[in-house]
Amino acid sequence: MHNPANVERIMRAVLAVCAFAAYRGKMEHLAELRTLITRHARADMMVEALPGVAIMASDTTTEPIHHVYEPTLAVIAQGTKRTVLNDKVFEYRAGQYLVVSVDLPITGHVVEASEREPFLAMGLVLKPPNIATLLLETAAGDRNAAEPLGLAISHASPELLDPIVRLLRLLDHPEDIPVLAPMIEREILWRLLAGEQGAMVRQIGLADSRLSQISHAIRWIRSRYAETLATEALAGLAGMSVSSFHRHFRAVTSMSPLQYQKRIRLQEARARLLAESGDVAAVGFEVGYDSPSQFSREYSRLFGAPPGRDVARLRTVPMLEQGIA
Repeated sequence: MHNPANVERIMRAVLAVCAFAAYRGKMEHLAELRTLITRHARADMMVEALPGVAIMASDTTTEPIHHVYEPTLAVIAQGTKRTVLNDKVFEYRAGQYLVVSVDLPITGHVVEASEREPFLAMGLVLKPPNIATLLLETAAGDRNAAEPLGLAISHASPELLDPIVRLLRLLDHPEDIPVLAPMIEREILWRLLAGEQGAMVRQIGLADSRLSQISHAIRWIRSRYAETLATEALAGLAGMSVSSFHRHFRAVTSMSPLQYQKRIRLQEARARLLAESGDVAAVGFEVGYDSPSQFSREYSRLFGAPPGRDVARLRTVPMLEQGIA
């Protein structure tokens, strides 16, 4: 008869060997990912390396940048980034990935980077039709799953990192991109669906999911942010009662529809002031504010300084172009 104690020791040894092999594989993938990003990225800039794929490198920490991110996968190869959604703070580092499942107004900045070890990351746009096709072909997905918050962080497995590395290898072989890139992107999506954030990614591809319904309302707000918010109309657009719409909207975005609209207005105002040096009161009116004092007050509350002073300060500091959450 087998000695139970010996069997247990053998099983522990096997698990330890498997864990070490997985760890070593992950470290090897991250090392190659760092090499590829370093080779093809431009310092302190986000570069669209492939269609829907961005890479970024920075040898310094950066200012917090407010941006609206569409559904995205972001993977950190080196360094650390801090992302803030409303009052929720997320920090992720080398070997971790972040998924954004719906258009969200996010504040992000690099908090760990140096010339010796620059911040290195890649991002992939998550296209709902591609996810939907994969779900249809595999019959995967729980259509009744509750919608999670639209942003989450997990550790990247070797199985996920492997196709990501192969995708960026195509940068050295551009003639292969049209044929191989879609196939590798499909594999990445499958690994996401099979991973810890699979439920969130699944909801992106389901046309009748609550996440998709909330996305319809979010797109309406983003395209008409200067208009008066009609909650009943938004709820109807999402196919929900007003109370249900409020509950699900907050679950996905961590804010109410009115708070979301306000954030979009203020971020648009800041972008306009940076780009055009326009009259502050006029910009406030353009994004939907009737009162210059209210605009200045809410702008100061979000960005920490009145519009004129905030924009003047931003023009004196290096800004890292955003594209990776």
